[in-house]
Amino acid sequence: MSKETKNLEMTFWDHLEELRWVFIRALIVIIVLGVVAFLNKNLVFNYVFLAPKEPWFITNELLCQFSKFINSDALCLNQNGLEIINIKLSGQFTTHLFTSFAVGMFLASPYIIFEFWRFINPALRDNEKKHSRGAVFVSSLLFITGVLFGYFLIVPLTINFLGGYQVSEQVANTISLGSYLRNIVSVSLSLGVVFEIPILVYFLTKTGIITPAFMQSSRKLILIILLIMSAIITPPDMISQIMVCIPLVILYELSIKISQRVYKKNFS
Repeated sequence: MSKETKNLEMTFWDHLEELRWVFIRALIVIIVLGVVAFLNKNLVFNYVFLAPKEPWFITNELLCQFSKFINSDALCLNQNGLEIINIKLSGQFTTHLFTSFAVGMFLASPYIIFEFWRFINPALRDNEKKHSRGAVFVSSLLFITGVLFGYFLIVPLTINFLGGYQVSEQVANTISLGSYLRNIVSVSLSLGVVFEIPILVYFLTKTGIITPAFMQSSRKLILIILLIMSAIITPPDMISQIMVCIPLVILYELSIKISQRVYKKNFS
C-alpha cells in the first residue's frame, strides 16, 4: 500500500492519534531542553531573564550611548536598576520551573514547527509540497526573530516604563519575581507568534480565503488593528507601541507580496 493510499484511508481517529503523538514528542523535547535550562540556573536568570533590567544590558547600553550622542537622556533606560523580590515561600522554585519550561519551549520551537509541518505535509498536493520547501526553516526563523526582537528591544522599554511608573511618590515600586518574569515571557513569545503572519497569509491565500486585492484594500483597517495589537503587547507608552508597530507593518507589506505570488501561481 502506497503512502498516499494509506493517508487517504486514515480515519478521523487515526489522524487524532497521530496528532496526539505530535504533541507528546514535542512535549518530550520541551521537557528535555527545559531540564537543561533548569540545571543552568545562573546563566538563565543572571544573564538572560534578569539582564534587561540592568544598565549593562546591550540594549540599555547602546540606547544610552545614542542618547548621550544626541545630548538627551530620553533613551537612557534602566540606569537605576529594579528591585525584584519574592513574596511566596515556594515562589522562587515555581518560577524556576516556569522559566525553564519557557526556555525549553523557545529552544524547541524549530522542532515543534517541524513536527506540526510533518503532520500536515501528507495532506498537501505534490505541487504544494514543492512550493512549500523551506517552510519549517522560514517559520522557525520568523518565530525566533520575533522573540529576540521582543526580548532585546521591547522588554527593556517595558521594564523602564512600568518599573518606573508611579501614581504617587508615596507608593514605591517593589516588583515581584513572578510578575517580572511573566511580562518578559509574554511579551517575547507574543511577538514570536505575531511574526508568523507571513506564513498564515501564505496558507490563507492558497485556500482562497484571502486575496492580494483584499489585503491591499484593507491597509487602513489593518493599520488600526496592528496599532491595537501593539498596545496590547507593549506597555502603554507611545515609543514602545510605535517600535512594535513598525516591524508589524513591514511584515504585513511582505505578506502582501507573498499573497500576490501565491495567488498568481494558483489562481491566474
